[in-house]
Amino acid sequence: MRLPVVDPFDMRILRELQQDGRLTNAELSERIGLSPSPCLRRTRRLEEEGLIAGYQARLDASRLGLGVLAFIQVHLERQVEEAARDFEAAVLDRPEVIACYSVTGDSDYLLHVVCEDLDGFAHFAHDVLMGLPGVRGVRSSLALKRVKESGTLPLGHLRPAPAPADSTAEKMGSDSREAKMRR
Repeated sequence: MRLPVVDPFDMRILRELQQDGRLTNAELSERIGLSPSPCLRRTRRLEEEGLIAGYQARLDASRLGLGVLAFIQVHLERQVEEAARDFEAAVLDRPEVIACYSVTGDSDYLLHVVCEDLDGFAHFAHDVLMGLPGVRGVRSSLALKRVKESGTLPLGHLRPAPAPADSTAEKMGSDSREAKMRR
């Protein structure tokens, strides 16, 4: 996979928006050192290129009454594409499943699940999950304590492209350039 080419301004935009996706364009432009117009153009380009996939609020599951966090390894009855497709389609409709990954190793899938309490988890694991198409068995691990959950991706592996030669003009923004031209 080819890594995207990002310059130092793009890197700063990505880092800042990972920390606070609610920043206004004015706040973001001030933090990264660009005027608002070029900052907005860059942010929109990063969205269009798919580097920024979307924005969402990170909710506190335990404060919302979802006190059980579990990771479930799922084993399918047979390793055929149809069984996997049916299982994946069924999992997409389950609100308790907040993430599902096809994995290597002893299991076929790893689910990240939240439930209100142990009774709710038991119902989900035994009655719902074991009833899904193609499920042969499950192995569950309940989270005892949340040590880290940031959702922030590391960006250090991206090698920033050199800043564009016109970065000074871009910092000033088109409004400033027009004002200077009028003088």
